[in-house]
Amino acid sequence: MSDTHNHSGSAPRGFETTAIHAGNTADPVTGAVVPPIYQVSTYKQDGVGGLRGGYEYSRSANPTRTALEENLAALEGGRRGLAFASGLAAEDCLLRTLLSPGDHVVIPNDAYGGTFRLFDKVVSRWGVEWSVADTADIAAVRAAITPKTKAVWVETPSNPLLGITDIAAVAQVAHAAGAKLVVDNTFASPYLQQPLALGADVVVHSMTKYMGGHSDVVGGALITDDPALGDDLAYHQNAMGAVAGPFDSWLVLRGIKTLPVRMDRHSENATRVAEMLTRHPRVTQVLYPGLPEHPGHEIAAKQMKAFGGMISFRVEGGEEAAVEVCNRAKLFTLGESLGGVESLIEHPGRMTHASTAGSALEVPADLIRLSVGIESVDDLLADLQQALGTD
Repeated sequence: MSDTHNHSGSAPRGFETTAIHAGNTADPVTGAVVPPIYQVSTYKQDGVGGLRGGYEYSRSANPTRTALEENLAALEGGRRGLAFASGLAAEDCLLRTLLSPGDHVVIPNDAYGGTFRLFDKVVSRWGVEWSVADTADIAAVRAAITPKTKAVWVETPSNPLLGITDIAAVAQVAHAAGAKLVVDNTFASPYLQQPLALGADVVVHSMTKYMGGHSDVVGGALITDDPALGDDLAYHQNAMGAVAGPFDSWLVLRGIKTLPVRMDRHSENATRVAEMLTRHPRVTQVLYPGLPEHPGHEIAAKQMKAFGGMISFRVEGGEEAAVEVCNRAKLFTLGESLGGVESLIEHPGRMTHASTAGSALEVPADLIRLSVGIESVDDLLADLQQALGTD
């Protein structure tokens, strides 16, 4: 996975090189090595229909966003990358592109709460049906597919239970039924996992997370290797309008340049934290695919370069005990989101996944989710130990 897929016919480059250089061409006027922020809404045309470089209006295209979209496609080994105002905006565009009233989608039984809400409260209102399956169980996925199924939706690792799905195996099942495979690659990032190479049709990202990496931007992305689907998605992106702005695009481009080194450190720190948690007397279960006892460990080791920076764990004492651990943490900031350089802690049942309460996707009340940052790991370990205590 060290070489990035390349459609141009040139020699493949290492991921680290691609992250820094793809889409980041020097400005032709000034020679600036960083693409400028084209904070502009419209463009002078050389006569009616005479567009300069294809730009007419920044909802349709903006040079800063173009640079990011070229970078995204290169990182995921796709032909088309599209940048949106948020991860959910990207998902909404994808669903409205792929689906019509009466169609059916299989979603994970531990999907991100915002994704569940989008299906449950929004797209279901215009006649799209959905059902839940444990996507780690290939037989369960096959059983959930109906003649109306147009897409199988996968998160791997999943949010917040860190479930692992065999992307290649599910791709075969989905394609045999004539359905598209969508993979949310937010937790892994393209540095650790490349779903298109494993058979996925579309990759989804919340760029807010590891791609941006600094908790200072909100964005989403879609990447595909299918030119026709890419054109269709681009049409809907323009028609629906929830595009990434130029400054947000620039921030994500800047974040991506350090994605490989950040993900290495996130993964290293998370491994140490997970190992400590498995030994703590107040912790009843640790969910981290890097642990040999994790049920998806072998598949994760096969399809991921490393195991990422996300950990969930359960504590004795139930919901109130879990909330108290979150409140006692100091270096781990109590907050939603994930993937920034700083470490975060949260209670999914009351925070990011509150929308799943009472549903088949409801998360355990004693669950705590960590986004392990890139600080000194000894400081992180000490903070968790004091937050957990031994009483």
